[in-house]
Amino acid sequence: MKFQSINPADDQVVAEYELHTSARMEAIIEASRQAFLAWRERSFADRATLMHKAANVLRDNKATYGELMAREMGKPVVQGEGEAEKCAWVCDYYADNAEAFLAPYDVASGASRSYVTFQPLGPIFAIMPWNYPFWQVFRFAAPHLMAGNTGLLKHAPNVTGCAQAIEDVFHRAGFPQDVFRTLVIDTDQAAAVIANPAVRAVTLTGSTRAGKAVAAAAGKALKKTVLELGGSDPYLVLDDADLDLAIEACAASRLLNSGQSCIGAKRFLVAASLHDAFTAGMVARLGAAKVGDPCARDTAVGPLARHDLRDTLAAQVDASVAAGARCLVGGKVPDGAGCFYPPTVLTGVHPGMPAWDEELFGPVATIIPFKDEDEAVAIANGTPYGLGSAVFSADPAHAERVAARIEAGATFINSHVASDPRLPFGGIKDSGYGRELADHGIREFVNIKTVSIK
Repeated sequence: MKFQSINPADDQVVAEYELHTSARMEAIIEASRQAFLAWRERSFADRATLMHKAANVLRDNKATYGELMAREMGKPVVQGEGEAEKCAWVCDYYADNAEAFLAPYDVASGASRSYVTFQPLGPIFAIMPWNYPFWQVFRFAAPHLMAGNTGLLKHAPNVTGCAQAIEDVFHRAGFPQDVFRTLVIDTDQAAAVIANPAVRAVTLTGSTRAGKAVAAAAGKALKKTVLELGGSDPYLVLDDADLDLAIEACAASRLLNSGQSCIGAKRFLVAASLHDAFTAGMVARLGAAKVGDPCARDTAVGPLARHDLRDTLAAQVDASVAAGARCLVGGKVPDGAGCFYPPTVLTGVHPGMPAWDEELFGPVATIIPFKDEDEAVAIANGTPYGLGSAVFSADPAHAERVAARIEAGATFINSHVASDPRLPFGGIKDSGYGRELADHGIREFVNIKTVSIK
């Protein structure tokens, strides 16, 4: 069996990859376990030196990695280069801060001395998605390799080239051969990795359905998990918002990565007094965005990553329009090769429509008016998801009061949601649990060990 990487811009095969046999997979897992025994003994300073070198490899080769992302999953090349830069940032961040984040500390107790230490667990298995094929991996790998764990990556099949390039980044930086390895395996084989006693924890970024399956398998094996799952992020535009700023941020968030972002704005909840002006601004911005070849530097919106994803999005829009939603721009699958879908604006949506009930993973904006803030908060929270959110208001204190009522892992005020190495990242409800990034992220996969001396 082989994985195929297919360029979503022209439907041409980029490369084919042989899957690892079960025996090869088990050998890599054992090599990761053996590498852990030595890696955990290395000092933070030694690990940091190598992690800074990985950051340099990423920066020096960002054009190559940006082009690879464009070919494998359609990301506009300028955004791919920015993704490589962001990966370098997270490597540098944990190289500089891991030791402080995991420093032991004393606790007063009845003992003569008691303290808490943080010790690595072993090989960590990461199941990662295609939409940010470098960033999703490095935000897992940088903290947990710095903590002294080793990493095993199962990437999405369509970005296997990215997976191999990431392994190569660590090898070029001088990491020991088996500290970070890629497993070219299918979903059925992933269950065997989770069950393997050498694997100590599992992290997944993906759909809610995938998260439930991984959590069940990991629970059966008593393995800790961190899950970052789907989202239907609400952006609330209050009646005192700076309209131009809100339109700029909301349009940018909806088009980022061609709309294929878990934390991209999905639902725009707009005060009734601003609804018409906001809608006109969004139609103008989204309608003017250049759709085309992701390798062209002026392309704003590339293709979706696969035909099935484009077909699902088109069906969601069509079903919503059939149920009474109004499509103000876009909404039609273009002729020709590739997985393109135009930026689209929907209004007049209501519960029961896919545009209201489901996550739209593509460049489709759903605009919903509200009469007061209680209604806005109720609509924002009326979803099984709870990943990101945003509030726009000229009065930050006003915005903070509204933000406190929103059920989400993050609320950004007067800007679109973005992950940042310095800030914890993750969701609640069906958007998952656990945290990545910041000090919280690096402590997810360590043994928080108490030592008490009589």
